[in-house]
Amino acid sequence: MKKPVSFRSALVFGGAGFVGSNWVHHLLRETDARIHIFDNLSRRGVHQNLEWLRRECTDSGRLKVTIGDVRDAGLVERAVQNASEIYNFAAQVAVTSSVADPKADFEINALGTLNILEAARKSGRQPFLLFTSTNKVYGDLSSKQLVLAGNRYCALDEKGVNESQPLDLYSPYGCSKGAADQYVHDYSRMFALPTVVFRMSCIAGPQQFGNEDQGWVAHFLYSALENKPLTIYGDGRQVRDVLSVKDLVLAFEKVRAQVEKTAGQIYNVGGGIRNSVSLLEVIDIIQQITGKRLHYSLQRPRPGDQLFYVTDFDKLTNHTGWKPKISVSQNIEMIWNWWKERRVATEVIPISRRLEPALEQIPEAAS
Repeated sequence: MKKPVSFRSALVFGGAGFVGSNWVHHLLRETDARIHIFDNLSRRGVHQNLEWLRRECTDSGRLKVTIGDVRDAGLVERAVQNASEIYNFAAQVAVTSSVADPKADFEINALGTLNILEAARKSGRQPFLLFTSTNKVYGDLSSKQLVLAGNRYCALDEKGVNESQPLDLYSPYGCSKGAADQYVHDYSRMFALPTVVFRMSCIAGPQQFGNEDQGWVAHFLYSALENKPLTIYGDGRQVRDVLSVKDLVLAFEKVRAQVEKTAGQIYNVGGGIRNSVSLLEVIDIIQQITGKRLHYSLQRPRPGDQLFYVTDFDKLTNHTGWKPKISVSQNIEMIWNWWKERRVATEVIPISRRLEPALEQIPEAAS
């Protein structure tokens, strides 16, 4: 077996994305870790995130970038060789895209994750590995008893969803993430890799280029600020718990620091009951904060959409002491401040016209 790496060497798949760039920024600011970003740069806005991280990195020797795809097993294996910790945020993230192309969804989410796990196993270094899964592995939760109260649905049991909730892999996206989720968990049992799975609710914060399919809180805010109407699928009273990405990165650090307890565990991670809001309530908060009215139309609900999902994160709190600190209103203000800073930096060009198109070809080169 190879000797463990004596310093923190963090490999972040999807490191130029929303969650990944916030985590890399935290590592650059708060640790002395060497960071390797592995990203295909196919998502809108990631080029700007990458430039932000390069500006933030005062020691050029600490940050390495490989432009590559997790479906390339050979490239993944080379990237993993010297990592002491691995974070897999690379994913196809939209239910709608998974329905349009289930095969690509599977190859990215399930096969890509298996490539990373196999590379970690073969490295002989037993690196810590964290995988971000989704609450969609629990299906539409149609059995949960709800009542309508004003602008939101409420659960009769007043409880969030914990890890004992049976899996119900609804939609190709749920299947691909659920399969990856279980592979990560099983590689801890079968091969003694210290892995952790986060089944996450709605994450929001700065560096998020939200759209209709992913990042809905940011999408709602930008739509209001740019006077663009949006579509709500359902009646708008469906409830989600929203977690600030700033709180999420602290959860990453907590589980890594206490790996003796967290290795092999699955955790539900989200804002919890205190940070649960309906879509209509978020619209009201945005109006209160910005003074901007958000114009929207209602359409039929999409298959698999949950009317009510709130996280019970007690297991993570009990194991690590972690709890979210940032409220939904504070989080929206943080996103708005980031949006305003970017507007100044880019001469007040609307976000929708600043975003780069996806790359048509992915070069297999490190920069």
